[in-house]
Amino acid sequence: MKLNDKTKELIAIGASISANCQPCLDYHLNKALEYGADESEISEAINVGTLVRRGAASKMDKFVLTLNKKAQNKSTVPDAECGCGDK
Repeated sequence: MKLNDKTKELIAIGASISANCQPCLDYHLNKALEYGADESEISEAINVGTLVRRGAASKMDKFVLTLNKKAQNKSTVPDAECGCGDK
């Protein structure tokens, strides 16, 4: 099955939102309208992209917290540094 241009642009709207790319979103929104997407289709694509972005950001925030805790623990261990600061 081959996706039509309108469907591809709706997917690109969601991808643009999840990638935090405003110029991409503007471009793909206009292209989707050109290919006949209606307001409800665009709204759904926006909602899906927003959910994906929120989910990914939430997981990254949790991951970063674990890294921060690991970094705090390692900083109390002698010679726990990676050595990138050595000259």
